[in-house]
Formats: sequence, structure tokens, C-alpha cells
Amino acid sequence: MDLQGMRVNRLRQCMAQEKVDLLTLGPGAHMQWLLGFHPFPDERPCLLCVSQNGIAFLMPALNAEGTRASTDLPFYEWTDAEGPKAAFHRLLADLDIPEMSRIALDETMRADFAALVQDMRPKAERQFTASTVGTLRMRKDEEEYRLLKENAAIADRVMETVWAKTSAGLRERDVMDIVRQSFTEHGAEPMFHIIGAGKNGAFPHHHTSDTVLKDGDAVVVDLGGGKDGYVSDITRMMFLGDPTPEYLKIHQIVDNAVSAALKAARPGVLAKDVDAAARKVIADAGYGDYFVHRLGHGLGSEVHEQPYLSASSNTVLEAGMVFSIEPGIYLPGEFGVRLEEIVILRPDGPEILSQLPRDLVIIS
Repeated sequence: MDLQGMRVNRLRQCMAQEKVDLLTLGPGAHMQWLLGFHPFPDERPCLLCVSQNGIAFLMPALNAEGTRASTDLPFYEWTDAEGPKAAFHRLLADLDIPEMSRIALDETMRADFAALVQDMRPKAERQFTASTVGTLRMRKDEEEYRLLKENAAIADRVMETVWAKTSAGLRERDVMDIVRQSFTEHGAEPMFHIIGAGKNGAFPHHHTSDTVLKDGDAVVVDLGGGKDGYVSDITRMMFLGDPTPEYLKIHQIVDNAVSAALKAARPGVLAKDVDAAARKVIADAGYGDYFVHRLGHGLGSEVHEQPYLSASSNTVLEAGMVFSIEPGIYLPGEFGVRLEEIVILRPDGPEILSQLPRDLVIIS
């Protein structure tokens, strides 16, 4: 059985446990994970529909020929002139989806796609895909691990290039350009970059700007790229010139928080308890008010996916989950410090995907 077939079978097992009669996915990351591709996403309703006994596409005729090259699944085609409802009605009838059913909707699909599904089965109970596709995507297989490890290695090389080429006088945007070029040279697509120098680093999601890097700046470097359908994410710190004692103290506190989270992360542990382990280190040091975001997020085919490690997350961690551990301390008007590792949870604890140390890199 091929990978697509195995994933569809696993999905149907989840659907049976959740008593889901129909699962509908729009073009996007969930469909990409399940099938290995997704059709061109536009405003025309395109839905993959999965039941226990069938699987088929509601397919715009305009996109059918291009999509057919990727799959032999049944298409229920519709044209712009006739609209999608008649084709969708035939599809649901052939899949034997009753009026009183339970439907799982792709939470990332367009709102008008979701409304179409609801219009076709207005009496159905509805839920999102967190307990079906989302649950399955959280537990990575060995091929996914291989791809994530390869992407992490590329991100390591990009970070090393940033360290080698950064100097005072460059703008944050210049460092961004180094990031983008380096990912491209390694055969990956640059996905995102946060370059926060000095007080800009106190904004966790700072938009890289024309700010000039200068002596005495702490610089947050958060970057990620994608290759072969999977992504990377890593954050390290640079300091231009001689770091201050205050900076070194806070860098060590954040590193200690990473270590505490790594120690706490085990199969069977609640995600919120790992968040709490890191947060306690920072709070005990007197900086609890300056750790202003969750500890981490899942990573795979998307930069942010399940599981989410926050103070309110009751997700039970399982072996095979991949997620970030990225505590931070952000001092308004001064600087920020964030250190991030991506880990895969093994039966005996987390394996860090990066090979780079978390040591401060000093740019002289």
C-alpha cells in the first residue's frame, strides 16, 4: 500500500473513533499531507470528501485537467455556468452521507467553501479536523523526520552564514537578504525571517526593517525555510561588540528555560506542563512578566501546526510529535532574547534537530 493509502486508512480509523461520517478538506496543508499534493487554490469550491466507503473530489472543471495528472480519484466536476451544488449533491449521494450526519470541516478552508458544505447538510453536526487529520499530522513518521532533519541542517548552515557575514553598519534588511540568498543556495525556499536589532528585539514578531545594526546591539535572528514539502525554524542570538553583564545574565536565564523544558518534555506529559517548566525558570529569576508568548508550536509541512505548547494546552505529548521550544525575555526599549530548538519527541525524551549550540555569537 502506498503512503497515500496508508494515510487514508489511518484517517478513516480516526473518523470511526470520532463517529465522523464525512471529512471535507480544501486545497492546503491538510490535503497536501493526506494526498501528497493539492489542486490550485482559487475561489472556485474544490473539496476532497472522505467517508468510510469512498473518497472523491468536488472539482471545478477549469482545474480538472491539471489536477488529473496528480491523481486518479473520482472527480465530480462543475462548470462556472452551472455552479457546484448539483455536482456536490451527486457526490454526497454516492458517498451515502445522510442528512443527519457528523461532518469534520477543514478549519483552514475558505469560509465560502465551509458554508457550501453546511448548506448541503444543514442538519449535520459539525466539528473541525483537530481530532482527525490534525491528530495524525502531529505524529511524524520516519520519512517526515528525515525531511525535517534535512531542513534543520539547511537552517543551521544559513544561520552560520548570517554569523559570518553580519557586521555593524548593515541594516536588518541586509541580514534578511543574506538569509534569503543562503536558503536559495542550499536548494530551499526562504519562508520567514525575523531580524530584530537592539530595542526591536523586544518585539517577538518584529517586522524586519531598515534599522542599522550598531555596536552594543543584541540581535534576534529567527529564520526558516522549506524544502520537499517540510520546513525549518530556529532562533539564535548575536551581539555586536562586548555584551553587557545584564544581557549575559538574561541570555543564561533563557537558555536555562530551554533546558528545563527539554527535561520536562516526555511522552504522556501535558503540553501546558512543559510550558510551565520553562516559565517557572524565567519567573523565578524575576522576569516572568517579560515572557509574553507560549512556549512553542508544532512544525512539519507548516511552520505553525499542532501541537501548541501554551499555559492552557491540555494536549498529551506523544512520541513522534515535533515542536518548538522557544522561551524568551523581552525588555521594552532595550532588547529581547529568544532561543529556539525544534525537537522530535522520542520515547525517552526530545531529540533536538539542530546541531548548533545555543551559545551567544559575538560579532566583533
